[in-house]
Amino acid sequence: MTAKKNLNLKPLEDRLVVKPLEAEEKTAGGILLPDSAKEKPQRGVVVAAGAGRLLDNGKRAEMNVAVDDEVIYGKYSGSDVEVDGEQYKILRESDILAKVVKTA
Repeated sequence: MTAKKNLNLKPLEDRLVVKPLEAEEKTAGGILLPDSAKEKPQRGVVVAAGAGRLLDNGKRAEMNVAVDDEVIYGKYSGSDVEVDGEQYKILRESDILAKVVKTA
């Protein structure tokens, strides 16, 4: 398991701690959105990852995402937690819909 910046959360099994990215401030047309109209963010950066799901043979399944990966997750997935004034989401690896891959 890897953690970042003295984070006091250590996810278990196949769980991840994700720092949600900020919601969009403007629409595609350039209209500024008030806080009440912003969509709940569905993207975030993995800040801690568990060891992986325990398989029937006693071994651990390898995680498909790692610390610092940017991910997209389901709108109502996981649990919201606050640690040291920062908002995080705890998700199972299966709640991750996609990993954002940056191309050069």
